[in-house]
Amino acid sequence: MADGKWRRAGATLIRVIAVWAASALTLLALAGILPDFRLQSDDGDTITRTAFTAAWGAGAFGLLSALVWPVLVRALLIVPALVLGALVFFLNGSLLLIALRLIPDGRGDAAPETAVVVAAVMSAVASATSTAFAVRDDDAYRRRLSRLAYRRRRGRPADQGGPGREGPPGTVFIQLDGVGHDALVAAAAAGLMPTVAGWLADSSGHRLTPWRTDWSSQTGASQLAILHGSNHDVPAFRWYEKETRTVMVSSRPASALEMQRRAIERTRDGGLLTIDGASRGNLFSGGAGQLALVLSMAARRGKGSRSRAGYFAYFSDPANATRTALSFVAEVVREIGQSTRARARKVTPRVKRGGLYPFIRAFATVVERDVVVAAVLGDLFAGRTAVYADLVAYDEVAHHSGPHSRDAEKVLERLDRSLALIAKIADRTPRAYRIVLLSDHGQSPGETFAGKYGLTLKDLVRAGSGLPVPRRAQRTRSASEARDAVRIALHRPVEGGVDEQAAKLSDPIVLASGNLGLISFPDIGGRASREQIDRRHPALLSTLANHPGIGFLLVRSEEHGSVVLGPGGAEVPIAELSDEEGPLAVFGAGAADAVRRTDTFPHVADIMVNSMYDPGTGTVHAFEEQIGSHGGLGGEQSRPFLLWPRGLTDPLDIMAAESAESAESAESVESVESVESAEPGESVSAPVPPGGGLVGAEAVHRVLTRWLQESSGPQVPVRAEGFAGAGPVDEPFPPGVPGAGPTAARTAQAIQPLPPPNRQDPAPDATGTTA
Repeated sequence: MADGKWRRAGATLIRVIAVWAASALTLLALAGILPDFRLQSDDGDTITRTAFTAAWGAGAFGLLSALVWPVLVRALLIVPALVLGALVFFLNGSLLLIALRLIPDGRGDAAPETAVVVAAVMSAVASATSTAFAVRDDDAYRRRLSRLAYRRRRGRPADQGGPGREGPPGTVFIQLDGVGHDALVAAAAAGLMPTVAGWLADSSGHRLTPWRTDWSSQTGASQLAILHGSNHDVPAFRWYEKETRTVMVSSRPASALEMQRRAIERTRDGGLLTIDGASRGNLFSGGAGQLALVLSMAARRGKGSRSRAGYFAYFSDPANATRTALSFVAEVVREIGQSTRARARKVTPRVKRGGLYPFIRAFATVVERDVVVAAVLGDLFAGRTAVYADLVAYDEVAHHSGPHSRDAEKVLERLDRSLALIAKIADRTPRAYRIVLLSDHGQSPGETFAGKYGLTLKDLVRAGSGLPVPRRAQRTRSASEARDAVRIALHRPVEGGVDEQAAKLSDPIVLASGNLGLISFPDIGGRASREQIDRRHPALLSTLANHPGIGFLLVRSEEHGSVVLGPGGAEVPIAELSDEEGPLAVFGAGAADAVRRTDTFPHVADIMVNSMYDPGTGTVHAFEEQIGSHGGLGGEQSRPFLLWPRGLTDPLDIMAAESAESAESAESVESVESVESAEPGESVSAPVPPGGGLVGAEAVHRVLTRWLQESSGPQVPVRAEGFAGAGPVDEPFPPGVPGAGPTAARTAQAIQPLPPPNRQDPAPDATGTTA
């Protein structure tokens, strides 16, 4: 034991000396290159004296960075995140100027702007040197990363610490935002994601299962259901609520908080991460007690609801701060070069990528990635039971460059390296961990609606309504979670888009969510009917339905209930809607059920518009400025994935078991419509779609919940024919208890059938709308 301690101490001393020497040599080199930086007296010095001065300056700078930097970062937590990132260079330069002042006889001097450059280069060299030694020394590498976790562990109750590796494993859910099933398979096969390819190739590794999204194939709907069990009444990324005359936007903190509140009220459950969980980089908290960069929490105030605490843990290390700042600049330069090359080569389709977009992309692909990954590593060392993290880099780049572009492929390569780091550290933590990889939706390529037809959906609606149309097509603001995250980081209000408010109360409000459009008439109370719309705008519905860029419409009819309208006068009542024929035939299996479910939402738009879809090319036309889009039906956007360790129960077996249980229950429901019409207080079984399979984000939530239950105790794989052979339960856990999670009371239940969620509807408010 003593020998091991002496060896570790010796290795640490060698590493410190090596970093010090590298920093001193860097100072000497920069002093010879930069004219405004010197390490000698005015009369000149010997080489030995100059080297001593460089060593003194490097040592002073290193000590100041280690002692002063964490204090500075903590003091500056009130500064917006991006501003803090920009201050990295200034703060480092200031520390270097102080270090130079500490050199005896005033031999060190630099201009302020030169000091910024010198400090940045020194931090980068020190980080590279330290990392090189850490790679050769696994213990040193682990200790460096564990420093982040230690700051989070302090003050944590002792009984919440993770057990040893012999105990129940923890679970890490990593969401690759926007990466579809087919995109993941192609990237693994092409060698872009060797970590994922290794998991798939290993017979004892992971298994891959695709799943199908709801009609609203976007992060707001999918992640809300995955983390909180319900995305009821989330028809799109943006939607208009008539009773309050507000536009709900999934990436707006106040809207995200309200969506989370409604989901919790509906399910009577705090969320997937309620018990010893951590939520990192997500739109919603999932009920976690540990938060970092969680959008819904950005709308709240108070020490317990701050979601930016992860910034301190990461930026308190000057090497991390410098590396991220340099990577940020490199990513901005990379985006400018890629967009310039695309314009020069006249690549089509193409959208504008100027203005602030290079910085938004760099924030999503560098800052958020680095902070979220560091937070996850800290959670692993802290031994948390469940961690859910969202990496948004691919989604942001694919929107503007295309989901199959070389730009997006490069992002997948970098994300795979982050997965490799997480997997490597998971093998060295006090607690064993299972890594589950999943996505919330995919992306479908295609030219924008405006680029293809020369007018936006709003222009088309106004033309069909007999209202004035601008001579020049206006851009429709792109829905961007990364852009809104940047605004939040800068403490700026999140805007909902230029189409939110009608010029007059009688004018239609047109909102876009990828290739899904929503049209509302604010002066018509409740959901407008087809007959009301025809009386006011006789040509509108036929104009929309017969446009070549539109696939189908959903509108309420006083005579037939809701109907789906398609090209050539096609009209199908919602009850008769089919996947095999009619307007939805090209959209594939499950489209009819997805539309029927959305039709039951209280806040479904007066007219729901889905763009055309070409099954031969897989393309759609986004109603926003996106050449890679998601939000509606059509193509890869509706086909995300679930990559899970083989030791867990197959998701399809879980769904089959639920189906068998529902068939045997006298109170089971047989369709989504009966679930949504359940009376308040009535407990209903979770719906299982015809034909089985993993359909809808709510089904994914039930699978993840099941896996957490399995991880908390004895594990008996689920069989499709039921759960024969399960032993008695000593501690039954009643369904529907708020905050239900993988606690000790659920350990024995892990070998029992998954109880149906208690999905009670809240009482309607004064307007008759379910909150």
